[in-house]
Amino acid sequence: MKGGLKAWPFGPCPIRCRRIVWIGLLFLGVVAGGMWLARNLWTSDPTEDMSLVLAEAERRDIESDLLLTGEITPAFQVEVKAEVGGKVKQIFVEVGEAVLKGDVLAEIDDTDLLTEKASAETDILGAQLSVDKNRGNYERARALYEQKLISKEVFSNLEADLAISGNALDKSKSRLQSVEDRLRKTKIVAPADGTALEIPVKEGQVVVAAASVNAGTVLMTFANLSVLQIHSHVNQVDAPRLRKGQEVDVKMSDSSEDPIKAHINFIAPLAIVKNNIKGFKVEAVIDDNDGRLKPGMSVSMNVPVGRATQAISVPINAVFKDRDQDVVYVQKGDATERRKVTLGVNNLYFVEIKSGVDEGESILLAEPEAKPVKS
Repeated sequence: MKGGLKAWPFGPCPIRCRRIVWIGLLFLGVVAGGMWLARNLWTSDPTEDMSLVLAEAERRDIESDLLLTGEITPAFQVEVKAEVGGKVKQIFVEVGEAVLKGDVLAEIDDTDLLTEKASAETDILGAQLSVDKNRGNYERARALYEQKLISKEVFSNLEADLAISGNALDKSKSRLQSVEDRLRKTKIVAPADGTALEIPVKEGQVVVAAASVNAGTVLMTFANLSVLQIHSHVNQVDAPRLRKGQEVDVKMSDSSEDPIKAHINFIAPLAIVKNNIKGFKVEAVIDDNDGRLKPGMSVSMNVPVGRATQAISVPINAVFKDRDQDVVYVQKGDATERRKVTLGVNNLYFVEIKSGVDEGESILLAEPEAKPVKS
């Protein structure tokens, strides 16, 4: 028809009007379907499919693991500091370089100490001359004194002069020894076989010696990377389940690679509070590091703490607490029995039932609203 009009049961209608009518009919259909679905859901029996609310007590192997997190650190790590102050003359290693025990790591400028050494040696020469002179005077005076040719006072004064010059010589020698000791300390050597992890100073920088009155300047952080440890904090509930020597599996965070073996070598005897959690410090030594683990990494540790073989078990969400007792609900036909149970090893999914349930019995996964027939 002309003007975009078409015939329909109620007379001519534009195409736009026809679309509106169809949309309205579709909306009414959706509403009617929703009302039918809600009615059926409201009147349906939630226990019609009992497979969704029941589980069978079955025998299975259960391994209970404790998951811990920790940070990797070297078993041996020290901050290397100079025992004498001065300007850093030379650094002989780079970050990441492996060295052997006794290798020179850095050297402090020894110009001032060499000057002090020369002065001490000169003082020794002078003191030695004084001793030799006073000893000659003393020997002659002693011969004269024995012949009673000089007074005791004169002899005593010469004897004192010899002793004083001897003390001066000893002081000069001690001073020289002290300077030589400090000269040896200008060469900082590796305390053990290991690797330089960090070198915060530069050549030419003046450093402060470590002493009892101050901490001193850190020249480098040094560690033995052949033995790595994992430091963890275990809460006071789980700590009693651990023991020294226990094997653990170590994995890097978000890694699907095979775990690395380690063993627990330290459990602190005293609890501490860390991140508002009271627990115990636990250390584990990595046994077979293949290079994947490095200091500073965060890792997870899987610690096996229990195992039950072919034990009667139920899903862990089938066990409920009732007045500090563990209970399950056993389906017996149309009736429900409340049973006290003794639990054993558990994991994230199943728990061992040591007593209270027999193999093959049907266990409710939800606590019944009605009171159980018997307990």
